[in-house]
This record gives sequence, structure tokens and C-alpha cells, in this order.
Amino acid sequence: MALARTRRGETGMNYWPGFVDALSTLILGIIFLLTVFVVVQFYLQQEVAGKDTALKQLNAQIAELTSLLSMEKTGKADLDSQLAALRATLANAESDRDKYKAQADSAGIGLSAAQGKASEMSAALEGEKKISAKALSQVEILNQQIAALRRQLAALEEALDASEKSNKESQARIADLGQRLNVALAEKVQQLTKYRSDFFGKLREILGNRPDMRIVGDRFVLQSEVFFDTGKADLKPEGRAEMDKVASALSQLEGQIPSDIQWVLRVDGHTDVRPTGTAGLFKSNWDLSAARAISVVQYLISKGVQPKRLVAAGFGEFQPIDTGATEEAYRKNRRIEFKLTER
Repeated sequence: MALARTRRGETGMNYWPGFVDALSTLILGIIFLLTVFVVVQFYLQQEVAGKDTALKQLNAQIAELTSLLSMEKTGKADLDSQLAALRATLANAESDRDKYKAQADSAGIGLSAAQGKASEMSAALEGEKKISAKALSQVEILNQQIAALRRQLAALEEALDASEKSNKESQARIADLGQRLNVALAEKVQQLTKYRSDFFGKLREILGNRPDMRIVGDRFVLQSEVFFDTGKADLKPEGRAEMDKVASALSQLEGQIPSDIQWVLRVDGHTDVRPTGTAGLFKSNWDLSAARAISVVQYLISKGVQPKRLVAAGFGEFQPIDTGATEEAYRKNRRIEFKLTER
């Protein structure tokens, strides 16, 4: 009767639908940000992996070109040595030719022999000059090849520096995106926490100030005796009446939370440590707790709550509120909990 009078007295504007729309939009935003982050991270990882492969190939090419350059330098040094020897031989030949000419001019005898020797030396000198010219040509070709190798090495080093710079920029973008996503997720969690508080406040307002109802942390707790007989998972009439109120509050909440916030109401069943004692109807307290949670979820669905917003979970006796062995401790542990959480 008091609840009916309260409802008849409520003449203000209903803000719940707009509130739920805002929360739903917030959940969709989180999902979108998560999707963008996963896709961007995937492509950035692919890009980094490809650049690592390119870096390895460039390093291999640099090593190969360095080896070739070393070989070319060694060949050039050999040719320089040969050229120096040829030049020394040429100088000696020219010296001998001049010597013979001088001897022929001063002595005035053996001119023919001297001229023959001079001609021979001149021919040898011309041959040495040809060899020297050929060696010089080979040295020039080697110099050109070395210059080309140096240009290739410079280009490879430039490409390597650019790849390393791009890799660092990609890592920086990944870190920045992760940081922004964490900030966005934290904002969404804060908003969901606010809606959770509003939902629990609405439940307390609808269900009244009952001794068997309390809020523990982020969970709304009701004792199992309100809903079920001992060892059973079928909702009692008075339990269905209470669930009608919960369904009403949950329907209002669905219209207030923005669509971009992916949320669910988790219904948790808990029992005490004593055996079920139901002649094999449930093999364990775990089965019993899960069956009770499922019964609550199915009833809420029958009252119009969307199935995608509900989760049933059974915890058996493994998460007690009170670890004592008294009847009061057992009563506290036999409970149904409602928790509004992210999907």
C-alpha cells in the first residue's frame, strides 16, 4: 500500500529513458574504440614485422657490398703495386737507353750495335708503356666500381635509417593509441559505476528497506529464502513478486544506459556448505546454485528483460560471506546476488 501511494504521488518527469539512451551510446562508443584499437594494432604489428624483415635484408646487402668493396680495394692495391713496378722498370729502361746513347756518342765506335741496343730498349720501353696503360685502365675501372659500391652503401644506409625512424614512429603511435584507449575505457567504467549505483538505489527504493536485502560492494544481495524453498530451484510466489519489481527496475535501466556501453546484469546463485539433501535432484550445491540463478534469469526474461542483458552463474558454497558454522552464517551464505557489470 505504501508503494502504491508512492507511485501515485510521483508526478515529475521520467528521466530514465534518456538516461538509458546515454548509457547505451556510451557502451557502443567503448566497443567502437576497442574495435579500432584492435584493427590499428593488428596493422601496425604487420607493418613493424614487414619493416623488421626489410631491415634484415638491407643489413645482409650491406654486409655483401662491404665484402665486395674490400675485395675491390685489395685488387686495386695489387694493381697499384704492379703499376709502380712497371714504372720503375720503365725508368730503368730509359736510364739504360740514355746510357747507351751516351756511350755511343762519346766513344764513336760500335754505333750500329749501340743503335740496335737502343732500338731494342725502345721497343721494350713501348711494350712496358702499353702494359702500364692497360694497368692504368684497370685501375680506373676499379675506381669507378668502388665509387658505385660506395653510392649503393650510402643509399642502403639512408634506407635503413628511414626504416628505423618509421619503426620508432609506429611504436610511438601504438603507445599513444593504447593510452587514449585506456583513458576512454576508464571513463566508460566510471559511467557504468554511476549507473550501477543508480540501479541499486532504484532497487532499494522499489523493494523497500528489508532486513534480508543489502548491498555488498558492487553487488545487490537477497537471501535465497525469499525466492526458493530449501533444496529447490523453483521460484516461490513471493519470490516472483519480488522479481517483478526487479524486472521493472531493470527495464527502466535498459532505457537509460547509452547503447555504446555493453553491460549485463549477472545473477549469481550461492549456497551454504551443507549437502543439498534432495534425494539426487541436484548432485551438488553447485548444481543447485546454478539452477536457482537460471530460474531467476528465465523469469526476468518472461517479464520482458532482454536475454542479452542477463547472465546466470552458480558458485555453490565456494564464495561464502560468513565462514562461520552457525545457522546465521549459513543463512547469510544462501543468497542471490545481482551485479551490473560490463559484458
